[in-house]
Amino acid sequence: MDAHSYHKEFLAPLRAAMYDFDLGELRTVLRGLCVPDAVFRLAFPFETVEGIDAYVEAAYAPLLRAVPDMERRDHIVMAGPTPEGVDWVGCGGFYTGTFRAPWLDIPPTGHLVHMRFHEFYRFEDGKIVEMQALWDLPEVMMQAGAWPMVPSLGREWHVPGPATCDGLVPGPYDAEQGAATCRHIVDMLAHLKRHPSQGGPEVMEMERFWHPRMTWYGPCGIGTGRGIEGFRKWHQIPFLNGMPDRGQYLDEVEYHFFGDRNYAAVTGWPDMVQSITHGGWLGIAPTGKKIEMRSLDFWRVENGLIRENWVMVDLLHMYDQIGVDVLARMREFNKARVGFDQETGVAS
Repeated sequence: MDAHSYHKEFLAPLRAAMYDFDLGELRTVLRGLCVPDAVFRLAFPFETVEGIDAYVEAAYAPLLRAVPDMERRDHIVMAGPTPEGVDWVGCGGFYTGTFRAPWLDIPPTGHLVHMRFHEFYRFEDGKIVEMQALWDLPEVMMQAGAWPMVPSLGREWHVPGPATCDGLVPGPYDAEQGAATCRHIVDMLAHLKRHPSQGGPEVMEMERFWHPRMTWYGPCGIGTGRGIEGFRKWHQIPFLNGMPDRGQYLDEVEYHFFGDRNYAAVTGWPDMVQSITHGGWLGIAPTGKKIEMRSLDFWRVENGLIRENWVMVDLLHMYDQIGVDVLARMREFNKARVGFDQETGVAS
């Protein structure tokens, strides 16, 4: 078996332990998969933790108390090497279950809840040495009626998996096709960055790269856009209006692209740096401050064109850098709800 097919298969026990979720089984599986000092880079407010026990206690133990029947569902599992020769596996899907108790002071609903994840695992000598993961916390706040920031421009919904239902990419690994998919994505991104510094929208040559029925699945807080027009209206134009210097600080970011058949992914921590200026972004007044952004993305290419693009951005981390504590603001909004301390706004 080739290395990349093996890495995907190697992760199967981890995914199984999170399907019928059991913390003890999860710890046991992780000890078999990871080096002892593995680094887990998580979304705000968890941030980076080292070691398996610290990771489980920080990330999963509180979540499982809030959603005791939680299960994990993957709709993308792909793998491949970066151009630098580093091996990654990318997983995309959602956690789901009954939201029965507060989590991060998000009020429970008593109903089914779903939370998207993108999780990327870096392998060395057959073991996981690093994970980079983003969870869509704003999605949970929205389902609880507790999102404290501005409404999304795009459509908010339960983002689906691939339309072709082939995201659990089978082996054997096809190096030629994976590399070709990656080239298409890298070339597309290079053209996107030409605008606006080198001209109008035409310099991006979007019809050359994107399917006319493309769907761009953004994170909650931004939302989904359909077609090139939807992508530009609900994400790109507001983003560039507020942060026109995007793509100008390449020495401060890193990218790790890898492809698997007609899927490609990028991971980096961070992979964007820009400044909120001009008219601001997401209702945020222009701060003039340079911020980092973490984005973990998947693309699906169909007949030579990008048909679907799943994007996760750590929005709470972005807000934190400009001095906005979204979780504190959420607690203020929810002081009057049953189960919250009326003085502190903290869930009881």
